[in-house]
Amino acid sequence: MKSILFITPYPKDVAPSQRFRFEQYLELLEQNDYKIEERSFWSEKGWTLLYEKGNLFAKIATFISGVFRRVALLFSIHGFQYVFIHREALPVGPPLIEFIIAKILKKKIIYDFDDAIWLPNTSSQNSLAKGLKFHGKVRHICRWAWKVSCGNLFLADFARQYNPNVCIMPTTIDTSYHLPAKKNTKNTQISIGWTGTHSTTKYLSTMVPLFQKLQEKFSINIIIISNQKPDWDFEAYEFIKWQKEKEIEQLNKIDIGIMPLEDTSWEKGKCGFKALQYMALGIPAVVSNVGVNKAIINHGVDGYLCDSLSEWEQHLSELISDVSLRKSIGDQGRQKVIEFYSVSANETRFLSLFE
Repeated sequence: MKSILFITPYPKDVAPSQRFRFEQYLELLEQNDYKIEERSFWSEKGWTLLYEKGNLFAKIATFISGVFRRVALLFSIHGFQYVFIHREALPVGPPLIEFIIAKILKKKIIYDFDDAIWLPNTSSQNSLAKGLKFHGKVRHICRWAWKVSCGNLFLADFARQYNPNVCIMPTTIDTSYHLPAKKNTKNTQISIGWTGTHSTTKYLSTMVPLFQKLQEKFSINIIIISNQKPDWDFEAYEFIKWQKEKEIEQLNKIDIGIMPLEDTSWEKGKCGFKALQYMALGIPAVVSNVGVNKAIINHGVDGYLCDSLSEWEQHLSELISDVSLRKSIGDQGRQKVIEFYSVSANETRFLSLFE
């Protein structure tokens, strides 16, 4: 039986990048006679501490524990034919673990990443780690890998500088799990919503004046679904604390989904996950005209691309005012995901990473 060891930063079933890039394919691998094990750096307790403020000594303790687990892993890796590494084996320092796996243990590495992780981008909650990061490790791991799996063309172009065997594996949605709710078309209050972690709420700050302007013109509700409440002066919104068990129910409260971004190299590495989630649920997506969003959305057909606040206002106003337009854009968006960005549409591509 063929065997794969998945080396991941986070515990199973908690991090979107892991859940929607490869964890939803694990059953498929097992059905194709692969033996699978997943080993995370952070324990479940460590994961809960990671993005909290403070708790320095607890973070250090769980970090040391993760390092010991990584060293111990090297002594049990001989039985695996493939090693799938998501992002990095260690969150700081040079790629020593990857070097040993590739060059000393001679294992076939499939290296997967879905952000421009060769660029500095450390959260404020973990600024201490900033000086310990070794962003240059990405190009080395690409060189040592048997294959590289990237979430979009921008990331793939970077990887191809160091490895010719690069596959663009989009972040995908299980459309049998992401099922649209039936909308009450007689509802006079429309909800504009956003979902994401606290580290990405910064993109919403520039939208606050527009939220206020739209609330003066229309009867609308602003919904923010996140792990932490935004630190804003603006309070005219509904905060919903994200829960995995209720994530589809929470998202279906949204009538129009938004994904504002800055236009930098870091954002060009993003894989459009928010937009894909909205679209899979039949929620019309209005997004920044940045990076992979341009490839995902056919403007005016299955979503809207915006370059300025005036365009955001125009397209949001159109959708707020027209229920049939919301349904048309939402239906087309879901069909786009089913055809190109669903798990079922990408099963063969994922399996090819191990062939």
